[in-house]
Amino acid sequence: MGGLAGIRTVFLDRDGTLNLKAPDGQYVTDPAGLVLLPGAAEAVARLNASGLRVILVTNQRWLSQPGYDPARYAAVHSRLVRLLAAAGARLDDAYHCPHQCGACDCRKPAPGLLMRAATEHRLDLACSVMIGDSPSDVLAGRAAGTRTILLRAGLSGPTLQSVPAVRAADAEASDLSAAVDLLLRDHTQLST
Repeated sequence: MGGLAGIRTVFLDRDGTLNLKAPDGQYVTDPAGLVLLPGAAEAVARLNASGLRVILVTNQRWLSQPGYDPARYAAVHSRLVRLLAAAGARLDDAYHCPHQCGACDCRKPAPGLLMRAATEHRLDLACSVMIGDSPSDVLAGRAAGTRTILLRAGLSGPTLQSVPAVRAADAEASDLSAAVDLLLRDHTQLST
């Protein structure tokens, strides 16, 4: 996939990309509920070893609901960091949107989280890729000017080809490990 050559930064969604997604209408609000998907930590470690920057960008709407404390998100995130570290993986930074739909410019599919990361880290978004399991991940990447990889695990059946964001993705992969295979193959070809 020549369209992925030249990538220097990888933006990753969290739920459904790195860890098991909670059932519809529910959220991962407790550290014990964060369970990594098979191969996800190893995929991040491979990105790290290749010298690519890895930045988490995640919507966490549950934080806008009454009674939810941001310390709970911090505890869940700390568990994610520990689980990744156990496999020799790390995130270079992490951004989250705690807002309801339509209340901000940072909630994916809006590009605000990616734009903020680009400003703070002086990133070239044209040399970046957004990887996630949802059409909103693809749309956020497109709006920010990154390339995109959609994980097919997030969509299935007839819905897969009927979603415009699926057709807009630069590539599709079955899971994060397969996405990293695509990315590193092109990254290695560019480096040699």
